[in-house]
Amino acid sequence: MTEPLLSHETIVSFIAEIFSRRGAESYLGEAVTIAQHMLQSAMLAEEAGADDELIAAALLHDIGHYTGEFDDGYIEQGIDNMHDEAGARVLEGFFPPRVVACVRLHVAAKRYLCATDPSYFAKLTNASRATLKLQGGPMSSAEVAQFRSDPYYDAAVRVRQWDEGGKDPGRSAPSFDYYVPLLQRVIDRHMTGRGTRVVS
Repeated sequence: MTEPLLSHETIVSFIAEIFSRRGAESYLGEAVTIAQHMLQSAMLAEEAGADDELIAAALLHDIGHYTGEFDDGYIEQGIDNMHDEAGARVLEGFFPPRVVACVRLHVAAKRYLCATDPSYFAKLTNASRATLKLQGGPMSSAEVAQFRSDPYYDAAVRVRQWDEGGKDPGRSAPSFDYYVPLLQRVIDRHMTGRGTRVVS
């Protein structure tokens, strides 16, 4: 299935297929797979009482890692694969702006937290510190002000905090199938709000 064939009725199954096919891949040197990481992030959001959109954003924040064309060794090559932008492009048009914005901003949120919270950098794993360098390091004062001007910055910061917590090899999380109804609810509400008829 290629992106031009996607619709609001097929996007969830498209993402599910990606999780099934590639979810067991290593996650940038972390002790969890990339699917474990994303599922743990969603679980943390749910445990925090987040709404459906934020849970969806936490689950899908790293979907851009699956859509790039870079080798597994891109970090060692000094390349930022821009997975935040790639992921947002995959979801845009199907998911609400808040979900898309959280995906697009979750890397910026890491840079923001490193600039504004002196204790946050200590929470980063070695892999996350390595990618931080590629992503521009902590924000400057001007970048912090610009980031705070985004209407979704606070939501993106919450997603980022769950992102950082979702790297525990000893923690189990629900499967992707558990979140399928939630994802479809988020999509259907968004499409209905846009005046698009949703076939049940």
